[in-house]
Amino acid sequence: MKTFKTLQWSGGIDGCLELTDQRKLPGEFITKKCKTVEQLYDAIKTLAVRGAPAIGVAAGFGVCLAAQETEKLKLPDAIKRIKERADYLSKSRPTAVNLSWALERMNKAAENFLLIDPDGTVAKLQKYLLSEAQKIYNEDVEMCRMIGINGESFIPDGGAILTHCNAGALATAGDGTALAVVFEAQRKGKKIKVYVDETRPLLQGARLTTWELKQAGIDVILICDNMAGALMKDSKVKAVFIGADRIAANGDVANKIGSYSLSVLAKEHKIPFYVAAPSSTFDLKIQYGAQIPIEQRKPDEVLKFMDVQIAPQGTNVYNPAFDVTPAENITAIITEKGVIKCPTKEKIKKLINS
Repeated sequence: MKTFKTLQWSGGIDGCLELTDQRKLPGEFITKKCKTVEQLYDAIKTLAVRGAPAIGVAAGFGVCLAAQETEKLKLPDAIKRIKERADYLSKSRPTAVNLSWALERMNKAAENFLLIDPDGTVAKLQKYLLSEAQKIYNEDVEMCRMIGINGESFIPDGGAILTHCNAGALATAGDGTALAVVFEAQRKGKKIKVYVDETRPLLQGARLTTWELKQAGIDVILICDNMAGALMKDSKVKAVFIGADRIAANGDVANKIGSYSLSVLAKEHKIPFYVAAPSSTFDLKIQYGAQIPIEQRKPDEVLKFMDVQIAPQGTNVYNPAFDVTPAENITAIITEKGVIKCPTKEKIKKLINS
């Protein structure tokens, strides 16, 4: 389904990370080159690249950018510097756990290189880290494929589903998470209709998800966020599919603000509510959802609409980027390893450790 690259590494150890600049969609399709750690930090912070899996993949390559700064250092000093830069990148966005997951993995790869080749050169370390970052990328592509396969049976043939924000190819290196399920159902010949929440305040649903679905030739209908309940009441939606930015050990899910409201509406109307996410999105160190750090974003995202002032300047604004859906509102969590129905701490631990 995917006809574009959300992100990719260009060149060898002295290369750069190329991103689809999602701030410009759907009006323009522009590729942004990140040649420094600072440029990548800004790209993540300003949502040029977004979606938990894509942020994780980008972070892996971000460590490769950091390694480019260490050419004149001795190996132990180079690794120390790389870890400092990874820590800097980790502060770009706090909620999506894939960011810290990928950075920790890359840090461990650097430590491992020092153990297996203590007399190695910085150039060899750079090559080793680029190989590890590419593994993260390839694993993400395969993860998307398996989530699609594992979740396809939950898509009703001839029915309509609802999705929120963007959990598609733009949020990953592959076909996406929630939308990977939709794309796989399309491959199987199912007739699908997808209602898409616009997803205020930054309109990831309107700008990104509708663009992706139209690219794939899927019947898509855009709605305002406050129309979802009426759709469910009128029996127009058979299931809800969302992605996730972090999942606690007990199955509570942090996702784009508005996801919790959808879960409550779905539960009231007896509509199944599915979360699609890779195993790397689970954070077993977080016991329940209230412990998940929630990113607070700038007031102007709410005070303005496409740079047009829509509320009086100086108005107080509450603008969390995410909310938490409790596990009891979730019908199943679809992962690349399998499906966790009625998620509990015990079921999650068993699957993650499988």
